[in-house]
Amino acid sequence: MPTTKNSSDAVSILHKRYVRGDPDREASLEEERLNAKVARMVYELRTEAGLSQKELADLVGTQQPAISRLEDADYEGHSLSMLNRIAMALKRKLVVEMRAEDI
Repeated sequence: MPTTKNSSDAVSILHKRYVRGDPDREASLEEERLNAKVARMVYELRTEAGLSQKELADLVGTQQPAISRLEDADYEGHSLSMLNRIAMALKRKLVVEMRAEDI
């Protein structure tokens, strides 16, 4: 008799139970992952450059709270314009791409 391996990984269990198969929840999860990725990227690049939020804000021409919001994974107001200004201030190039969805 074949046995099935039960997962003990809480994230996998919760994903199977509450997200998988629900297009709205899957889209929401993907959006949250993207927000977290952008926040982490801005934070890591800023700290790698040895800058405080205020110093980066000054370079970009904005206020420190704007940088703080961008580094918050729950923030949903990212603009390509602001991300490009940050990239230029950090001597980086912003790259945006669209990929086919994994099916």
